[in-house]
Amino acid sequence: MSDTKKMTVIATKGTLDWAYPPYILSSTAAALGYDVVIFYTFYGLQLLRKNLNLKVSPLGNPGMPMPMGMDKWFPVLGTTIPGMEAMMTAMMKNTIKSKGVASIEDLRSLCLEADVKMIGCQMTIDLFDMKREDFIDEIELGGAATYFEHAGQSDINLYM
Repeated sequence: MSDTKKMTVIATKGTLDWAYPPYILSSTAAALGYDVVIFYTFYGLQLLRKNLNLKVSPLGNPGMPMPMGMDKWFPVLGTTIPGMEAMMTAMMKNTIKSKGVASIEDLRSLCLEADVKMIGCQMTIDLFDMKREDFIDEIELGGAATYFEHAGQSDINLYM
């Protein structure tokens, strides 16, 4: 029996802001000696694409801090204006860069270097007619049963 702690993460979101938690927590756990598995399903599969083009969606995200106190005076309905997603994404990327926060590509690479196992959901790939060649080479494919093989042996299971 191994004394190595284990952690699994289910990544279900494919936006820029939701890409950070699974990669930050997984890279940190791996650095602390955990065996880590991330299972990507539904929109989370966007995080495994070779060419990442992640966006931020301010719509339906009331906790998102807005620049210039916009959250106090700018109506939520205003986030539906054409171009707002692109503007908010550009602002978020600029903030990330100006604060010296690692990019998603860098965090994903760090996880791979730390031997974090990444599993893409085969059912979701089939459901959305995705192609295996659109994803990075370092992943495995599997289904819910594959996830449960790892989750059943894990000390920590996270859903994001």
